[in-house]
Amino acid sequence: MAGVTQPVRVLVVDDDALVRAGLTMMLDGAPGIAVVGEADDGDGVQAAADAHSPDVVLMDLRMPRVDGITATRRLRARPRPPEVIVLTTFDTDENILHALRAGASGFLLKDTPPARIAEAVRQVAAGEPILSPRITRRLMDRVAVQAGAFAQATRVLDALSPRERDVVLAIGRGYNNAEIATELGMTLATVKTHVSRILTKLDLDNRTQIALLAHDAGLI
Repeated sequence: MAGVTQPVRVLVVDDDALVRAGLTMMLDGAPGIAVVGEADDGDGVQAAADAHSPDVVLMDLRMPRVDGITATRRLRARPRPPEVIVLTTFDTDENILHALRAGASGFLLKDTPPARIAEAVRQVAAGEPILSPRITRRLMDRVAVQAGAFAQATRVLDALSPRERDVVLAIGRGYNNAEIATELGMTLATVKTHVSRILTKLDLDNRTQIALLAHDAGLI
């Protein structure tokens, strides 16, 4: 009928039956949303998607057979993939980044208010990615830390000569002194002298710290 908007079709994936029941009850009562199916593990997501053609999948992260990251990656590889919102209690930086890299359009914690989850479903279905405020803050803090480390490492490396920077890059790549000598056309004694000077100039204790500095500066 003209003017009638179809509800957002949602698939709920969680290994906890009580969580699935709660999400289904909550979302089925929300305007513009219809829960069309459930799956109790990531290994059943593909079949459930085939059977129900969801617009949005609410995906648990940790499940016993196939985890939510793997299931999300498989879903997003389909010809016409549904959007995925990861809904979990586990909000480590690595989980967040892995989920987003796998193709998730949203990442919410399970303590998110029901109305906010429903709104996130509608928002993601409309093509607008969503992160909970706490997750957004975490990612912003992570970027800020990385940016600060980069700026600091760049300033520190400015104290080195071009040849010493070449040695830092080689150490960052995991080369030993003999390999550095071959790569840079130096004698072994010259390499050792450069390494010693780098440690002294930068007030570092060992080669591992040199390698970490090269990483922070974006050299590797």
